[in-house]
Order: sequence, then structure tokens, then C-alpha cells
Amino acid sequence: AALALDNGLARTPPMGWLHWERFLCATDCAADPSRCVSEQLFVEMADRMVSEGWRDAGYEFICIDDCWMAPTRDEQGRLQADPERFPSGIRKLADYVHSKGLKLGIYSDVGHKTCAGFPGSYDHYDLDAQTFASWGVDLLKFDGCNSDSLELLAEGYRRMSLALNRTGRSIVYSCEWPFYLRPLQQPNYTEIKQYCNHWRNYYDVSDSWSSIKGILDWTARHQDSIVKIAGPGGWNDPDMASTFCLSQLVIGNFGLSWDQSVTQMAMWAIMAAPLFMSNDLRHISPEAKCLLQNKEVIAINQDPLGKQGYQIAKDKNFQLWERPLSGRAYAVAVLNLQEIGGPQNYTFSLTFLGNGLACNPACSIQQVLPASRDWGVYSWISSLSVEVNPTGTVLLKI
Repeated sequence: AALALDNGLARTPPMGWLHWERFLCATDCAADPSRCVSEQLFVEMADRMVSEGWRDAGYEFICIDDCWMAPTRDEQGRLQADPERFPSGIRKLADYVHSKGLKLGIYSDVGHKTCAGFPGSYDHYDLDAQTFASWGVDLLKFDGCNSDSLELLAEGYRRMSLALNRTGRSIVYSCEWPFYLRPLQQPNYTEIKQYCNHWRNYYDVSDSWSSIKGILDWTARHQDSIVKIAGPGGWNDPDMASTFCLSQLVIGNFGLSWDQSVTQMAMWAIMAAPLFMSNDLRHISPEAKCLLQNKEVIAINQDPLGKQGYQIAKDKNFQLWERPLSGRAYAVAVLNLQEIGGPQNYTFSLTFLGNGLACNPACSIQQVLPASRDWGVYSWISSLSVEVNPTGTVLLKI
């Protein structure tokens, strides 16, 4: 049974674009067609993913979130797209996305209704899985609203996993299972990883520094239970946006400063988090684009060793995080949480990294963010002094 559940997908954290945080549940296309959740929006984003280098940087999924459906199922009981906003249907949209060398993600819910009130998959798991497979869907985000009990919630997540595997199509399975369990019981991450490719742990990410800080704090407090389970085939999502979404990068929107954007990109790489942007690729600054497409940061996030990073020290407003990488390397993040004043220095011994192994007997150090810079070679007994801007992060590769 365990082998049957291993779909061989998500060997590294998935990357792509998702509509929710930026476009929410906008369904009035007459009022604002450019921001409406519609076929047009996803076609335009797919075009940008190719023409602006996002696909080549590794962002391969275009994901539809909640509010894509018609208010009711069709006469055969199948889910159907809203006919006015998706006039060609999801199959044609998937064909278009595939023609661009991209993959299509879609959304449903384990309960009777989605979080926005559209038809859920409860008691339709096999039919919905078959429907998604027939449309050529490549990823399913499965939400957890409107389930009558924790038992039905868990049963629904298991049943949809099995149903997706039975279709014979490779479909990445994104769950919100642990998030809906946590208020009442500790999630069994071993079981969750058996069924899901990645899973939501924490509250919504929003376009704000306080949201990013909250996610990092929660992750550090729970790292003993979540870090060890992450790896090829199954990943912790540190957040979901506005109750409905995947682990979203809000870089390129309105709420983060430059240093805070650097912090989100650096820390999502350290945490081996799925990288799903939620922004408007038609209107994004060159600086945000350069950060999101930074090859060195993406390489850390996508490192094939597949180990999630963790916090190893806290000192006043500073935090020190590390992530083991392939080739005996380490990614190290120095985060300054102070929100007032100017840059500050943080000094630490290199013997502290990797349980004393990261720089033994010597190591080269490359700064990755906020700008690429070679720091040279250091000995095992050296100390490193790092200057970090308020709410900023310096990301190093050791």
C-alpha cells in the first residue's frame, strides 16, 4: 500500500504561480477583466511565464485556486468551470498551458463546499480525481473547509490521494491536512507524508512583514516536529495565502520593503518551501523579478539533498539558520528582526555551523543575498561578522 501511494513526484519543492493572494475571488469580469479569475488571466500569466524567463528559472506550475467553478455540478455530477469566465473549459486551458512547456494546477476541497462556497469534493473523490485527470491537470490543491469532523477530514485526504493515484496520471497532491488538525490534535506527519506531496502548516500569508515574521516564528518553534519529515516527495508549506493557497511568495506586490523581500526569498530557500508566486507578472518591477529569478537562491531551494533548514541560534534581534546541502555544503541565513535604526553586525564562530563540520578544517564562503559576493576562504576556528539591514537577511553558502 505504501508503494502505491508514492507517486514519485515533488522530488524537489514545486515552483510556480498561483492566483489567490493577488487576485483573490474576483469573479466580476465585466467590472475589471484584467483582474478577474478567468481563462484570460491564466493564459496571460502562462504567456508571461515563458516570455519573461520564469519557466526557464524553474517556475513550472500555473495554479488556479478557489472560485474557478460553476455554482453547481453538471448533470453527471461532475465539477465544471464557470462557463462565462472559462468559456473554453479547463481541458483547453490545460492544453494551452502544456503547449508552453508549463503545468496546470487546480483547486478543490475535502468538504461539502470550498472555502468560498463552491461545490466541494466530499463523496465525489473518485469522480473528481478522474475529472481532473481527464482535463490534464498536473497538481491538485486540496483545501480543508466545511468538513464535518476530523475523522471525515482525514478520510477525505486519504481517499483523494488514492483516487488520484488510480487515475494513472501524475498529479502533485497539495494538502492542508495538518493546518486543520492543529487546533485540536497534533498532526501525524509520517502519515501525512505517505499521502501528500506537500502540506500546509500555518495561517495565511498576507502582503505584510508581520505575516512573514509570524511564519518564521511558528516554523522555528515547531522545527523539532516538522524539519525531520521534509524531503524528496514531501515538503512543509510554511504558509498558505488567505486560507486558500500554496506557500506563496508575495514579492512584487505592495506590502514588503526590499530588505523584507530579500528575507522572504532567503528564508523560503532555507526552509525548502514550495515556491509559488502570487503577484501580477504583467506588472512587476525589475528588482522583484531579479530577486525571484535569482539562480543561486533557487539552487539552494531546489537542492537535491532535500533537507529542510532550521534555526540554530537567537541573540536579541538576530537569528541564525542553516540548511545542509549536497556536496557537503551549507546554506546559512543571518536574519535581523530589528525594525528601527540602521544596519547592525552579528558575529559568530564558524565552528558553530553543521555541528562543527561545515567549515572543518577550512571553507569557502559565498554571499548569495542581498547581492552575490565572494568572501574567500576561512579556517575552522575563524569568526564571521555579518552586517545586516533592519528586517533584512544575509544568505551565505558555505
